[in-house]
Amino acid sequence: MSDLLAARSQMAMSLAFHIVFACIGIGMPLLMVISEGLWLKTKNNVYLVLAKKWAKGTAIMFAVGAVSGTVLSFELGLLWPQFMLHAGPIIGMPFSLEGFAFFLEAIFLGIYLYGWDRVKPKVHWFSGIMVMLSGMFSGIFVVMANAWMNSPVGFEFVDGKFTQIDPYAAMFNPLAWNYALHMTLAAFVSVAFVVAGIHAFVLLKKPHSEFHYCALKIALYVGIVTAILQPISGDLTAKNTAVHQPAKLAAMEAHWETEKGASLNIGGWPDEEKEQTIYAIKIPYLLSFLAFGKFNAEVKGLKEFPKENRPPVAVVHIAFQIMVGCGTFLMFLGVLAAYFFIRKQAINDKRWFLKLLVLAAPLGFIATEAGWTVTEVGRQPWVIYNIMRTSEAVTDMPNLVVPFIVFTILYIFLFVMVVYLMRLYVMNSYED
Repeated sequence: MSDLLAARSQMAMSLAFHIVFACIGIGMPLLMVISEGLWLKTKNNVYLVLAKKWAKGTAIMFAVGAVSGTVLSFELGLLWPQFMLHAGPIIGMPFSLEGFAFFLEAIFLGIYLYGWDRVKPKVHWFSGIMVMLSGMFSGIFVVMANAWMNSPVGFEFVDGKFTQIDPYAAMFNPLAWNYALHMTLAAFVSVAFVVAGIHAFVLLKKPHSEFHYCALKIALYVGIVTAILQPISGDLTAKNTAVHQPAKLAAMEAHWETEKGASLNIGGWPDEEKEQTIYAIKIPYLLSFLAFGKFNAEVKGLKEFPKENRPPVAVVHIAFQIMVGCGTFLMFLGVLAAYFFIRKQAINDKRWFLKLLVLAAPLGFIATEAGWTVTEVGRQPWVIYNIMRTSEAVTDMPNLVVPFIVFTILYIFLFVMVVYLMRLYVMNSYED
């Protein structure tokens, strides 16, 4: 394994691990706030107990997420010093704001966890809202920095140096709001359906449990809204990608020839040697319409770009198909749940639907991991799109495979411990 591949693999593993906890830090506070708000309105103690139990689970995930996030910040400097040397002054502002938001989240989470009997109920509820907002903005600021790597603006690049830096333009780059919206919705969708799946599993055994039915309804209300909005935000992101990263779009769709009225490939396997996609279901004109809003719009193909500037097509295309497939199924479940709620039908009596929710529980996180694969691998071979190659940003330190192996073992251990602790917590907490 080359040092470059080891560095990229370590970063990918760290990010894949951390993103789960980042999503939970964004999504769970919303569920807590809704539950406590319902308690303040109805005085039904079920909502109070539910908010407290969700808060404890959130605290466990927050602690692990804080550690894994700290590791990522160190890896940026240690593994990619050339990137940080040049990009640091440009994207330092969103990273600094992310740190500020993280500290706010930690402070208000402390108030929320230990202030139940120490502050007034509405003040306590406000602290939960602040946990939700600070966690959400913490994620948004990081995504803005990542969006800059995909659509770099706010500087002049002269003789290999970044000059005339405008940190505001860099922070609010062309992809910033699309990426931020898409990632935030992904966090809400992922958390909502995991929580729905957990409580649906218990309802299969205890179909008349008020506690679990209330929890399921709150999770599904969030899941319905966000799962339906997510494809809309994805469409906006894809349209911006078509303009700012045409090579990534071509890899996402495994689209080889530049043509008007381009077909959309559903499934299929990209053969990068023969430069064609086999076994795909093709829908004529749809890619042009989805990318540019016109059925006859021209879409650039991968052959338009030198081979050394193309991303790994198979990885990006398959990951994109997984993301879209998972998101589509969750949207279907959201629409189905909305239909039941509108018709005032009891979901706890529909065992087949509860089983679907259990099976679908991990799909949001699978889609999120696949989406980040599309974003990061689809940008290759660039760490700053069309400015700096990933190979130019990596450290000169040799034997990077050693820390990669060490961190892999560490993350596997942490993963096993988190699963064990959460299994014990769920078993002990959700017995009513």
